[in-house]
Amino acid sequence: MRSSKLSGLALVVDWLACPVCRSPLTLMDRVLGCGRGHRFDLARQGHVNLTRRAAPHNADTPEMVGARDRFLTGGWYRPLTEAVRETLAGRSRVAEFGAGTAHHLRAHLDGEPDALGLATDVSPAACRWAARRHDRLGVVVADTWAGLPLLDGVVDAVLCVFAPRNPAEFHRVLTPDGVLVVVTPRPEHLAELRSRFGLLDIEQEKLARLDASLADFSLLTRTDVVHPLSLPADAALDLVRMGPNAFHDHGIPEDVATTAAFTVSCFRPKR
Repeated sequence: MRSSKLSGLALVVDWLACPVCRSPLTLMDRVLGCGRGHRFDLARQGHVNLTRRAAPHNADTPEMVGARDRFLTGGWYRPLTEAVRETLAGRSRVAEFGAGTAHHLRAHLDGEPDALGLATDVSPAACRWAARRHDRLGVVVADTWAGLPLLDGVVDAVLCVFAPRNPAEFHRVLTPDGVLVVVTPRPEHLAELRSRFGLLDIEQEKLARLDASLADFSLLTRTDVVHPLSLPADAALDLVRMGPNAFHDHGIPEDVATTAAFTVSCFRPKR
């Protein structure tokens, strides 16, 4: 569902905090502002940049965003999207950090007609793209590591798919009965593709490190999603180019058979 400009951001503006002074933000015409006079102009696509620095050199490029959209829209990770939707079922105020195209969040919104969503990413290119894709999705350029431009306790779910995590900030913005949903790759994820084309490895003991980093959360559920992929060359190329491997020259993949393998973990904040 494509959005009318500003509609998504207007619906979630009362979740937002000024990145300078942490005061609540309000929307006036095409400007977000706080009571202390800090102002942030909206882009013509309808999103807003609440960072105070240039995008990092490894932020997603327009080419990476396009590759990710083509690959995910092609349905190659549909079992993951469905697992995320099931985990988020009934959640009405959902924020995804490091969202990219916000594909999984938008799928949740499609299935929950009363739900609202907020997507943030450090990539202006990703935010420009996502801002035009759903009426109930607000989009903000923000750096997860620098502190989230949200007020305390304003969302009932946080989604983090293959993205940087800031546990203290996730805890702060969640309601007491909210959930944190984290998607991580399993060791066998794309193993055949990675070995064939020299792609970046997946760090060992990823789940153990995730759990250790979330000491202020309790694990509620954990679901593995594993399925085969038989990718034509164009989809394989998009898969390589949609993530950090895009910054390395691995050559052009051919048709390839591989395995998609994820873990969807759901946590509740300890109070």
